[in-house]
Amino acid sequence: MKVYINKYRSHWLSPYTILEKVLFWKDWDKIEYDTPWVEKWSDRLQPFCVTLQKILDKIHPKIDYVKIDPWDTWSMDHTLAKMVLPMLKQLKETKHGSPYVDLEDVPEHLRSTTTEDHDDQLCFDFYHENENEKSEAWDLLHKRWDWVMDEMIFAFEHKLDDSWEDEFRTGEIDHLWVKLDETHYNPITQKDEGLYQMKEGPNHTYKFDYEGYEKVAKRIENGFRLFGKYYQGLWD
Repeated sequence: MKVYINKYRSHWLSPYTILEKVLFWKDWDKIEYDTPWVEKWSDRLQPFCVTLQKILDKIHPKIDYVKIDPWDTWSMDHTLAKMVLPMLKQLKETKHGSPYVDLEDVPEHLRSTTTEDHDDQLCFDFYHENENEKSEAWDLLHKRWDWVMDEMIFAFEHKLDDSWEDEFRTGEIDHLWVKLDETHYNPITQKDEGLYQMKEGPNHTYKFDYEGYEKVAKRIENGFRLFGKYYQGLWD
């Protein structure tokens, strides 16, 4: 796999920017852009700005190149997780906004204290006359999204490192193969062969905490569910 994606580039140079630089001695804070002489020179510079943009777009084009090799899809879920996880972590640190999160997707303490009707939740946590209630509502909005992102990150971290399962294992495995009195006919060797049964040996102390494992597994599953549900909210 090869991925090359460069940052957004804007090669547009406004005619007004050129005028401001050339006529630097003028107080542009007091000049309206719709002043006739400004509009006249802006119209004259417009073709130059358009041509310059086209040239720079050719010299420095936006790069969006993705090449997928056959082996990249052998464990596609694991391969994608390697890219998604660091992106989620960076987004959480640098985001400048939060999408709306359904109340059903967050714990009780992050749900609105002013809205009981789920159908009305978009209504109206934020349109309070009381500034304190409005501030609290906005604060909850961002806390909900932070919580959702943490659950996504948790899921992808555990996808990439399955050693978390070890904490639910204790003891040692000691198995013995005990020969039975019964036999069975092997059609390959065309002989009657003995049967064996696996039993726990005297030193077998292995235990697995299925209840604890299931809690973590369900949290991971929910993190992936949230990732899919709020995929379009992954913006900065």
